[in-house]
Amino acid sequence: MSNDIAYPVFRTPDLALALSTARRLMEFGRCEYSKVSVYAEIRSIAEVRRVAKELPEGWFRGQADYLDFDGVPLEEQPALVAGVQGPGLPADPAAYEGRLPVECELYDQPVGSIEDAFTAAIGTNVGWINWEMLRWPDAPEVGFHAESKHAEVTLLFNTRTRELDESADDHTVLVHVRSAGVDGRQMREPYAHWLVEQVGLTVVGPGQQL
Repeated sequence: MSNDIAYPVFRTPDLALALSTARRLMEFGRCEYSKVSVYAEIRSIAEVRRVAKELPEGWFRGQADYLDFDGVPLEEQPALVAGVQGPGLPADPAAYEGRLPVECELYDQPVGSIEDAFTAAIGTNVGWINWEMLRWPDAPEVGFHAESKHAEVTLLFNTRTRELDESADDHTVLVHVRSAGVDGRQMREPYAHWLVEQVGLTVVGPGQQL
């Protein structure tokens, strides 16, 4: 078993530029099996409703203590606990009590199918687009073989951390490679530098792990 580490390679307050830069890096590793997923945390009822109108295919799920619903059939759970697509969101504001922030997600979609709509809908909410199942090429000049398992690109919206625990006024592009730590050093960090240099980017901060 192995884990990934993600290095920030670009940061900007410009949404369109952040998306185009992330796509440029993603295309460097894109293959026929590549997929894209999106996720956002939405902290007000008004924003949930707005995002649902702009992204009706998204799945929305509120906060819950799942022990309260242990043994309860899925169809009998509140819609915001079980998860519901945009058009099925409850109209009654009381249904959101104790459920904020609401998570909006859509996983394993074809590349190019959801990114523009999600970027247009994100607003000031924190979230991400993640392209996975990429393939980074061999880099013989720096001594690294091709990477598939942890070849990913993430675009963070309104935050600089993968945990989404700190808001920011800009957006950050991350490149992922396999984590290989020895004595506190990341032995594959030079590979991350090499990868992003191929598309005119540079690593701009320390790696992040979950």
